[in-house]
Amino acid sequence: MNVKLSPLGLGGAQLGNLYQAIDDDTATAAVRRAWDEGIRYFDTAPHYGLGLSERRLGAALAAYPRDEYVLSTKVGRVLEPHAAAPGERDDQGFDVPATYRRRWDFSRDGVSRSLESSLDRLGLDRVDIVYVHDPDDHFAEAVSGAFPALLELREQGVIGAVGAGMNQTPMLTEFVRRFDLDHVLMAGRYTLLNQPALDDLLPLCLERGVGVVAGGVFNAGILATAEPGAIYDYAAAPAELVEKARRIAEICARHGVELPEAALALPASHPAVVSVVVGAHDAGQVAVNARRAAKVVPAVLWTDLVDAGLLRADAVGRPVTSGGPQ
Repeated sequence: MNVKLSPLGLGGAQLGNLYQAIDDDTATAAVRRAWDEGIRYFDTAPHYGLGLSERRLGAALAAYPRDEYVLSTKVGRVLEPHAAAPGERDDQGFDVPATYRRRWDFSRDGVSRSLESSLDRLGLDRVDIVYVHDPDDHFAEAVSGAFPALLELREQGVIGAVGAGMNQTPMLTEFVRRFDLDHVLMAGRYTLLNQPALDDLLPLCLERGVGVVAGGVFNAGILATAEPGAIYDYAAAPAELVEKARRIAEICARHGVELPEAALALPASHPAVVSVVVGAHDAGQVAVNARRAAKVVPAVLWTDLVDAGLLRADAVGRPVTSGGPQ
């Protein structure tokens, strides 16, 4: 593993106006607060706001020494100019003008084009980690094109590390089996409500020394507040999941722990997980997430959740708490 990540990372989707627009000053303040909180790992992607996240993150990080932080971006979606109609907005959740279109491309040429464009938007000459992003429907092309291309770039010293980022574990696990990856970014698959990564991905990554970055730890909202929300994985949460989250929150409260504090602590406690990445729309959210990540969660909480049938028994591997950024 060529790069070391801070235990808490800042995800860049919200910097690309995910669900709501923020201005450049608000985005910059969020990055600065993350730095002040000790966060040194920052993740972004061309997908996030049609390049807006990369532009904002690169501009904000220009104030800091390049060797003191780790930056990751992604390949798989090439951005192409689009003659947008007046007032036309992006149709994939980002509140930005539709001045570009995303085109899936996991070929060698696509990787080269995407990375070159990302560096231009970031204003940098290198990134530390490049993830193959959401190749769910493009397995063959990713295997034959994107991964070999990135591994060659790592060998040449152009990038520091190679990984894959997805919202599922079976394909991530297959990529770890096939390639010498450094990291995987696993979104929403090891949370208080959902732990399928214990079946395949986490044990294999631990065995092979692949660092796991845990994203989506709040399952898009249901675990983000002390009282369970109504959104699960970007859709309306089924009633049974809301009830399960409510029961988890009750047990957390008995131990003086808020639901989002436990949601951050669970993935951080797994020995394969090297960083937990959380997004934020502003500096205040960054500060709240840093405080939550520093909460000492008693090991008995996990035991009580297992005993109540609310957490898989094999999720309780060791009494580790999330100690916040180092």
